[in-house]
Amino acid sequence: MSQYKIIFTGPVGAGKTTAINAISDMPPVKTDAAASDMTKNRKASTTVAMDYGVMNLAGGEKIHLYGTPGQERFDFMWDILVNGGIGLILLLDNTRADPFQDMKFFLEAFSKFISDTSLAIGVTQMDLSNRPTIDDYHLRLQEFGIKPPVFAVDAREKNDVSLLVQALLYSLDPGLAE
Repeated sequence: MSQYKIIFTGPVGAGKTTAINAISDMPPVKTDAAASDMTKNRKASTTVAMDYGVMNLAGGEKIHLYGTPGQERFDFMWDILVNGGIGLILLLDNTRADPFQDMKFFLEAFSKFISDTSLAIGVTQMDLSNRPTIDDYHLRLQEFGIKPPVFAVDAREKNDVSLLVQALLYSLDPGLAE
């Protein structure tokens, strides 16, 4: 029985906890605390250590899902969580003031992990703000010399999150069959 580990990261409010909740086959473990800084303007609570869920695959295989805290002050957890991971899912909130700056920040913060593994990007809140477009994200990613899959996703929808996970797995091994 194989076990794998995927990391979800992104800024506060991008949908990491929600995505793990949508796709996990068990009730996720959450480490939320009341937001006490500018985060409270976006949401009442925030992840302070990690979120954790599990996807059960055919044949007894499991994918362990770990969500990082979005706040930079908890970045010490990022290095701990990526240990043993096979890939990164970056969620970006399209309603934030500068989602490209968020993307740049997280691509740089996780650059070593991304270069050693793989990356898929999900853009949330596109129903509330359709700019920038997915094509705009692809253009910006050229500056980093990478071509990860990028999708508009609703983090509440299991199918959307599943598509991200499948894209990440496919980018790791194009020969994977569903």
